[in-house]
Amino acid sequence: MPAPKILVIDDEKNIRRTLGLVLEGEGYEVASFGTAADGLACLESEGADLVILDIKLPGMSGMEALEKIRASGQESRDIPVIMISGHASLSEAVDTVRRGATDFFEKPLDRDAILIRVANCLKQRKLAAQVRTLKAVVESGHEMLGHSTVMQELLARIRKVAPTSARVLITGESGTGKELIARVLHEWSTRAEAPFVKVNCAAIPAELIESELFGYEKGAFTGAGGRKAGQFEIADAGTLFLDEIGDMTLSAQAKVLRVLQSGELTRVGGQKTVKVDVRVLAATNKNLEEAIARGAFREDLYFRLNVVPLHSPPLRERLDDVPLMLDAFIHRFCEDNGYPKKAVDREVVRRLTVYNWPGNVRELKNLAERLVIMSGETISVDDLPGSIAGLRPVPAAPSFDGARPTLRQFREAAERQFVAETLEETGWNISRAAEILDIERTNLHKKIRLLGLKKTT
Repeated sequence: MPAPKILVIDDEKNIRRTLGLVLEGEGYEVASFGTAADGLACLESEGADLVILDIKLPGMSGMEALEKIRASGQESRDIPVIMISGHASLSEAVDTVRRGATDFFEKPLDRDAILIRVANCLKQRKLAAQVRTLKAVVESGHEMLGHSTVMQELLARIRKVAPTSARVLITGESGTGKELIARVLHEWSTRAEAPFVKVNCAAIPAELIESELFGYEKGAFTGAGGRKAGQFEIADAGTLFLDEIGDMTLSAQAKVLRVLQSGELTRVGGQKTVKVDVRVLAATNKNLEEAIARGAFREDLYFRLNVVPLHSPPLRERLDDVPLMLDAFIHRFCEDNGYPKKAVDREVVRRLTVYNWPGNVRELKNLAERLVIMSGETISVDDLPGSIAGLRPVPAAPSFDGARPTLRQFREAAERQFVAETLEETGWNISRAAEILDIERTNLHKKIRLLGLKKTT
C-alpha cells in the first residue's frame, strides 16, 4: 500500500523542514508549501491524505484555506486537517475545530505529539471511508436478499472470489444490482480498507474518458491548469469498478489493457510512468461477445477482465424472492419517512410475484417507496399501478375429460397455457411478451389467433 501523502503549509521554512524530516522518517510522503494558494493548488491537482496548516499565512490565511477545503468536493471535504500556530489563544483553537479542523497543536513542535496525532487522524480518515462504503452496501443490501437457488448460488460464488485478487466481469440487465455485487466483492476482500472507486464509462464523454481514468499533466489540453490524478491512481491499493465497460471507447480500452498487463500508466500529456496496484472489477448490461464480433470491443481486454464471470440474475428469474424483498423495502421506507410499519394485502404480494419486472430490483424498490408514501395503513391492490393491478389468474389449460391426450394435444395445451400466462403477466403487452417468448411479434399475433386466446376484461 502506498505511503500516505501529507501536505505541510507553513510560511516558516524551518517548520516545513522539521515536519518534513519527522514525517518522512516515519515513511510518509511529504509535500511542503509556503503559501495557502500553492498548497491548495497541489491538493486540488494531486490530492492528499492529511493537511498540516498554519493559521497565520501571507495572503490567504490558514482559516480561509480551511474553509475552502471544507467547502470543496467530497474527496477534499473528508481530508483531516491539523492546524498549527505559534501564539494562538484557546478561543482560536476552539474556533479552528468549529470550522472543520480535525486537530490543533502549538509551536514549538513536539516530535512524539506530531506523530501520534498524525497517525490518529489518518486512522480516523480510513475508518470514515470504511463507514461510507459499508453504509452504501447496507443501504443497498436489501437488493442482495434472496433465498432462491439462483441467489444462493451467486452469493456462494461471491464469497469464493472476493478474498482473491482475480478480476471479475459482472453481467446482467439494468437494475439487477451489479454495482452492489462489486461493492460486496470489495468489502469481503483483503483490500477493504483501501479505496473503492467507481467509474461509469457510459456517463463520461468519449473525449474525457482517458483523462478521467489516467489523469493528466499541466497543459495537456485547454483547461488543464495543473496535474490531476486519474481514477486508477486514486484507487491504488484498492478496487476500481468500471461500470458499463461496454460503452468505453476502443482507444481507452487499449490503454486499460496496457495497465492491466503492466501495472503502469502514463497520464495524458505526460511521459513518466506511474505504477499502480489496483483490482479491476467491470460490469456491463451488453453482450460483449457480440460487441467483439462487431469490432466494438477488444477481445484481448475481454479475456483480461473475464477471469471470473458473475451474472446478476433478473428479478423475473427469482420471483420467489419478491415477498422477502418487498417486506424489506417497505420496512426501510416506513422508517425513512417516520411511518409505522404498514401491512400488505396478500393479493398485492400474489400479483407482484407473477409480474415480469422489466425494471428488475430497481423497479421493485421504486414501487415499494411509492406504495409506502401513497397508501393508507394497509397497502392494497387499489394502490398498485394499472399494469400490475390488472394482472388476473391465467386461463386454465383445456381439460381432456379424463382421457389420455395424444402428444399433439398435450403440446398444444401446454403451449396455450404458457403463452396465455406470459400475456397475462405482461398485461397483454405484445412486444414484451414476444421478447420473453423469444419470438417475433407477428408470430405471437398468429399464435394468439390459432390458440383462441382473448384478453380478459
